[in-house]
Amino acid sequence: MKKSIGLLVLQFAFLYSFSQNAQLVISKSDSTDGHPAWVMQGNIYEVNVRQYTAEGTLNAFAKHLARLKSMGVQTLWFMPLNPISKVDRKGTLGSYYAVADYTALNPEFGTMSDWIALVKQIHNLGMKVIIDWVPNHTGGDNRWLTEHPDFFVKDGSGKATVAKDWADTRQLDYQNPVMEDSMIASMKFWLVNSNIDGFRCDVAWNVPGSFWQKCIPQLKSIKNIFMLAEGDSSYLPKSGFDAVYPWHMFHMMEKIAKGARPAFGLDSIQKQNALMYPPNTLQMYFTSNHDENSWNKADYGSFPGRSHAPFAVFTQTMVSGVPLIYSGQEEPVLRPLAFFDKDPIVFGKFGRAKFYKTLLNLRKNNPALAANASFRKVKVGNEKALYAYVRQKEGNKIFVILNLSDKEQTVTVNDKSLTGNPFNVFMGKNEPLSSKLWKIEPWGYVIYKY
Repeated sequence: MKKSIGLLVLQFAFLYSFSQNAQLVISKSDSTDGHPAWVMQGNIYEVNVRQYTAEGTLNAFAKHLARLKSMGVQTLWFMPLNPISKVDRKGTLGSYYAVADYTALNPEFGTMSDWIALVKQIHNLGMKVIIDWVPNHTGGDNRWLTEHPDFFVKDGSGKATVAKDWADTRQLDYQNPVMEDSMIASMKFWLVNSNIDGFRCDVAWNVPGSFWQKCIPQLKSIKNIFMLAEGDSSYLPKSGFDAVYPWHMFHMMEKIAKGARPAFGLDSIQKQNALMYPPNTLQMYFTSNHDENSWNKADYGSFPGRSHAPFAVFTQTMVSGVPLIYSGQEEPVLRPLAFFDKDPIVFGKFGRAKFYKTLLNLRKNNPALAANASFRKVKVGNEKALYAYVRQKEGNKIFVILNLSDKEQTVTVNDKSLTGNPFNVFMGKNEPLSSKLWKIEPWGYVIYKY
C-alpha cells in the first residue's frame, strides 16, 4: 500500500524533530528482567491536570512538584495531553480520551513549550514522566477523519463507527498498515520532542498484539521506556508491555473489603496470575485511578474509612507490583471527580501524605520491595482475616501483616526467622517480636524491617 502524503509529512516532521532535538534523547539505561531498571523499586502517581488546580494548567501543576518529590513520588503519569474533540463532546470540556490531534497539546493546559519545560523540570528532580496514549479510537472530529478517512472502521453507510459505546469517539482500523505507521510516528513525536519515559496505553486490550509487537520495539530502540497497558490480557506482556492492570486482584480486594470474600482470596489471584502471565510480568496495583474514582466510588466507597490503609499497604508491598496513587488520594479526596467538566481538587490537609511517604520511601530504599524480590506467605492467625507475607532480596527482609477485616484479630508469629527485634516501620522504632499472642485492630497493618 502506498503511503499517503499526510503520513509522509508526519514522518518528515518527526525526522526533522529528531535531528533538532537529538540532545533530549537519553541513551538506553540498564534493564532488569526486561524492564527499565528504575521501575523495579519505583511507583506511579496519576496526574489529572484538569482537576489538579483551579487553573487546570501544566504551569499551575508544576507548583506541586516539590511536594510530590518530598512525598516520594517517582513517576508521574499524565492523563491525555492532546486537544479534545468538540463533535459529540460530553459535558462542557469533553473527555480526555476523545483525541482531536495526536501531535498537539491541549491549549487548556498550556503550550508545547510549557510541556517540554515541565518534563525537564521533572527530570531535574530525578523523577520520570509517562503520558496517557489513546490508540484504540479518536474523538469525533480528529483531523485524521478528514485527512485519512480510510484510517477508520466504517458502518454500513460508510461513516466512521463509534468505538464501543463511547458516543464521542471513532474506532480506528488496525487492518490499515498506514494508520498503524502514523500512530507509531505520533508516539515517536512525543518521545523525541519531550523526552518522556514511557506511555500508559488506553484500551490497550482492544488493539491487536501484532501492532504492539511492531510499535513497542521501535519506541524502545529510541529510549528504554516503560510501557503500561490498560488491560489484563496475557497477550499484552507477550507483545512487549512491561506492566498490565491487575483487574482480577483489584476486584478481589474490593470483595474482601466488603466482607464478601476471605483474605486468603488474594492467594487464588496470585495462582491465577502465575498461570496467566509470562514470567517477570509487572502489574500496576492501586486502590483508585481516574475511572475507578469517577465512576465506581474508589477509594472512598470501595475501601471506605479505615479499610483503605491495609489495602494501600498491600499495593505498595506486593510482589511483581508497581504501585499507583491517583491525584488527591494523599489529601484525601473523598468524592468522585467530574470527568467531563471542571471540578478542581482543593489541597490543604494532606491527611494521608505521611502514610504514603513512609510506603514510597520504604519501597525506594529497600530492595526487599523490588518488583522481583521473593514473596513468601506466612500464617499468623485466622487466614480468613489476616494476610501476612515476607519479601526478601539481597539480605534485606520485609515482613507485612494485614488485618483485612473489621474485627480485632489475634496474631502469633511462630516463624523463628521473623522473631527478634525488627524495626516497626510505621512506629519508627525497633520492637520485640516473639511467638507471644498479641492483638491487631480492625483494618490494622504493620510492616517490620530486618
